[in-house]
This record gives sequence, C-alpha cells and structure tokens, in this order.
Amino acid sequence: MRTSRRAIVAFVLGVSALAAPALAFDGAPVNPKDATIPVVTTLPGTAATMRGRIAPATAPQETSLSALQYAAEGGHPIAQWKLGRMYANGDGVAQDDLRAFEYFSRIANAHAEDSPSAPQAQIVANAFVELGRYYLSGIPNSKVKSDPERAREMFSYAASYFGNADAQYDLARLYLKTPDASREDFRYGARWLGLAAQKGQHEAQALLGQMLFNGDRLPRQAARGLMWLTLARDSAGTAETWIKESYNRAFAKASDDDKAMALQLLEQWVQDGGNRR
Repeated sequence: MRTSRRAIVAFVLGVSALAAPALAFDGAPVNPKDATIPVVTTLPGTAATMRGRIAPATAPQETSLSALQYAAEGGHPIAQWKLGRMYANGDGVAQDDLRAFEYFSRIANAHAEDSPSAPQAQIVANAFVELGRYYLSGIPNSKVKSDPERAREMFSYAASYFGNADAQYDLARLYLKTPDASREDFRYGARWLGLAAQKGQHEAQALLGQMLFNGDRLPRQAARGLMWLTLARDSAGTAETWIKESYNRAFAKASDDDKAMALQLLEQWVQDGGNRR
C-alpha cells in the first residue's frame, strides 16, 4: 500500500511545493460501547459434524479440501479461515454463506481472548470483521438476520482489542452513516476513521479524504483531503471506481496551492514510513 516517490512526483507534475503547517487527524476513541466483548453464538444445528464424512479424494483440489477440513476439525484457525473464505467466495466449493459464517464463528469463539500479538491474531480479528459484515446484511433464508447492533459489537471488538484497521473502518462507517447519529457518534466515527486511515486502510483514506476536502462535517482541509485521496487511489482495486472518481473530482477542483501542499504532505507520509498497519 505504500505510495512510491514516483507516484508522488506524478501526482502534481510541474507544481512546486508550498510550505505550510499540517494538522494531524488522530485520537483514540473512548466510547465505552467500543470495549464490548461479544460472545459469538454458533448457529443451532450447524455445529461441526464433518469428521468421518470426508470421502477419500484423488484429485489434488479434493485432497487439498479434505486436508483443510481435517485441520479445521482439529481446531486450526488458519484452516478454518481458509474454508470460511472459500465458502464465502465460492472458491473451489459451492458458495455457502451459512457455512462460511459457521467457520468464522468457530475462530471467534475459540480465540476471542488470544493475545493481540499472537501469530493468529490477525486471522481472529478478520473473522470478527467477517461476522460483523454478515450480521450487518444478514444471510437470506437463515437464522442470521440483519442486526446492526450485533455487527457493531463484532467490529468494536476487532477494532479495540486487536486494532484491526478494516474493523476500525467498518465501525467508523456505522457511526457516521447512522441516520440519527449524534454529535458524539460522529466524533467517535471520525476518530475511528482517522485511525484506520493512518494504518493504510485505503477505503478509510478515501472516505476521510472526501470529508476533509469537501468540509463534510469536518473543518475543511483541502490539501490534507487530497493527500488521503491520493493514497487511497494508489491502493484501490480495479473495481473500486468510487475511490478513483472521488480523487479525480477533488484534483480537478483543487487549487495549485492545495496540490502543492498535498504533495508536501505525501512526501512527509513516505518519509515517516507510509503504511502504519
């Protein structure tokens, strides 16, 4: 995710840098609700009963799947994570969100209190994020119904305990997008967004950049907003057209001074180590 000097130079080719002070955007949320430790409940009737039902496999893909299933039944979080992602994406298996939910639930139930520095900590945090997203949208024709409050608990735990940037971004969006969000909710959301952006979460960088450039409920800082949008554009996937379009709109509207300041801020970002994940 790091932005190279080549990308910085290409950013404002021909625009000279302008020296000016920069305001930091950070701060740790202290909302008591964000300290909630959720207990993930495995769905009734979907507990693991796969042992003994794995048929002998001859094809390499079948062998790999069987090995993953065997390891997952033994409680290995990496195998459970890989199977969860496979079922969520329909990668090599029939797409099945309910089975994916079950594998992510096993990880969360077994490892919620693991140390944030444990080797599997990132996988555990990611499992909480996936569960939060399932709770946010629900799974059709299942007992997993849309439950934004439950989703918030999943994101909060991964964001607060594990410091997961994706969870921080998803939690920020919940706070910021709530129709009846209070000023306090917005403050928490903005701080979570800033933390995720500082860690290199490019969607958070894009949203924060939009808000700062446009002065959307935040004091307008056009140069800093353009800096975040540039970083986000540099990391965006091909399908994330909203990020690139947002950058293009901001760049077209920015003054030469804003562009020069954004370049200076980008250079400082690279000097400071860039991606903070």
